[in-house]
Amino acid sequence: MPWIKSTRQPLAALAVCVLLPLGAAACAMGEAHGGTAPSSPAGTVLDVTDGTGRNLREVARKDAPEVGIEVTPAAGGGWDVRLAFRRFRCSGPGVRPVAVTGRGVVSLFVDGRRVARPRTPAFHLAAALVPHGTHHVTARLYADDGTVWAVRGKPVESTADVTVSGAEAAAVPGAGPDAARAGAAEMDAGEAEAAEAEAEADAGTAPAAGATPGTGR
Repeated sequence: MPWIKSTRQPLAALAVCVLLPLGAAACAMGEAHGGTAPSSPAGTVLDVTDGTGRNLREVARKDAPEVGIEVTPAAGGGWDVRLAFRRFRCSGPGVRPVAVTGRGVVSLFVDGRRVARPRTPAFHLAAALVPHGTHHVTARLYADDGTVWAVRGKPVESTADVTVSGAEAAAVPGAGPDAARAGAAEMDAGEAEAAEAEAEADAGTAPAAGATPGTGR
């Protein structure tokens, strides 16, 4: 399937993004409790984990969900993140911790650290979370039981590379120590939300013992 790769160079920064082709569905909210569970689990759980320690759940490419990500400078500072999905919908709060094909949650990472679990296709990323240098903003798809949707042993995810120069970082409104502390608090809040969701998922399944860490982009 063709992917659209584009490079934008506004005054504030450079963002390289990956998007699904036009017409791909945005994240649609699922039912709060997910309806009836399938008679058999979706895909196959592998003895391989992602960077968060969650096991990969292998599915055939023809059935696998897909995600695209675009990161652009926000008018008031920081970054606007836009997500697009194919064969995937976001589950609502309180969903049963059961892996159902085409459903789950998305986690957003900055340089491998989770910052949020957006339930809508649009998310604002604080400027303090993307300081001077090149950073990787990744959207990764998880099943409702906490496993990672995967194809050929690689997580289903997309990454946008964002580069900010020293002068541009200094020009960003609120890029001082107070903003950095606020950004760290925002990241901690996102991680707390994700940890709570994973605790719920653990009630249904847990990573296999002795799993080998693995990542994919």
